[in-house]
Amino acid sequence: MRRVIGIDIHRTFGDVVFWEDGRLRHAGRIDMTRTALEGFGKILLASDEVVVEATANSMAVSRVLAPFVARVIIANPLQVKAIAQAHVKTDKIDAGTLASLQAAGYLPQIWTPETERQRRMVARRYQVVRHRTRLKNEVHSILHAHLIPKCPHADLFNGRGRAWLAAQPLPDDERAAIDRHVRELDRVAEDLALLDREIAQDAIDDSAVNRLMTITGVNLAVAAGIMAAIGDISRFNSPQKLVSYFGLNPRVRQSGLGAAHHDRISKVGRSHARAMLVEAAWAAAKAAGPLHAFFVRIRARRGHQIAAVAVARKLTVLCWHLLTKHEDYLWARPALVANKTRAMQLQAGHPQQKGNRRGPAYAYNSKALRDREMVIAARAERNYEQFVSQWKARRPSSLLKNPLATEGA
Repeated sequence: MRRVIGIDIHRTFGDVVFWEDGRLRHAGRIDMTRTALEGFGKILLASDEVVVEATANSMAVSRVLAPFVARVIIANPLQVKAIAQAHVKTDKIDAGTLASLQAAGYLPQIWTPETERQRRMVARRYQVVRHRTRLKNEVHSILHAHLIPKCPHADLFNGRGRAWLAAQPLPDDERAAIDRHVRELDRVAEDLALLDREIAQDAIDDSAVNRLMTITGVNLAVAAGIMAAIGDISRFNSPQKLVSYFGLNPRVRQSGLGAAHHDRISKVGRSHARAMLVEAAWAAAKAAGPLHAFFVRIRARRGHQIAAVAVARKLTVLCWHLLTKHEDYLWARPALVANKTRAMQLQAGHPQQKGNRRGPAYAYNSKALRDREMVIAARAERNYEQFVSQWKARRPSSLLKNPLATEGA
């Protein structure tokens, strides 16, 4: 006898509905505590299926109930809403809808990540970085409000920058506010160092993370964030699926015989990974190579912001190919990759190698080697530009009217 239990979970309680023999039976509410869930799990059968919607605490509910039942399914709330719209909405109806859809085989479920811990670490780091940015913006805003010119040093918050900041004429209350922000920045820097250490320790032996770091503009934080979001690359049978998962695909509007209209990107999916990819795109756009040439080409027609998003999309496609084919980036700069790897080792707590200037970790400090690699990267950029010129010359005239159809920009 098959039973499906739907639970509409909230912060403190959950409404429970049983589906059995084609009928729904309301079983009341349970508290969202570990003790209450374990007690509820003991009255269930080993063959039962439990269905919950994806919420902030759904993974914790799944972990508690999983030992007592055949499986726990986490449903995609956006797709459930699209499939089963109701004029009357209550917790009991929502729980019954989950149970009925699962019993009928129509429940749109989500992938349960095996990288849950990595996702939490990356999300926390992202929030800390955002907090640090807000603090820095507050300081810059105070300086701007009092007509103080831009800091002549590269970084306002390093030793020289702080000495310059302390010498600026400001009211006492504004000076006190800046001092508070600077103290908070120091505390946030300590938190960020601890998070970076944990992320580096998890990623140092991960071949996928090391492979993604061969891409220009992709550092440890970006590579770890991408892999935490992807999990298993075999889930995506094409690069376009991965692009959609990150929300970097444009919305398409088309009706009747009219031409398809490509709108802004959907932004549906992993927002942290998408933000990191855009950050990596800006870094890649500043370095010589094919990605820089692509950025310049799109920027000439669409502007900086759209060009950066287009590069982020191209990086996503590139990540899919590297992870699927188990290959490193073709135009990787070995000395720069060695420098990234050594930085990851230091973040993970590996000892310093003072006096050792022969290892690959110090290769990037050699100006001659950097210059040789820059020459190769510039040659690759020129080859890409020539390839694009030849490709445009061979394109049918119908594609010239809609370049986005083939460029993916």
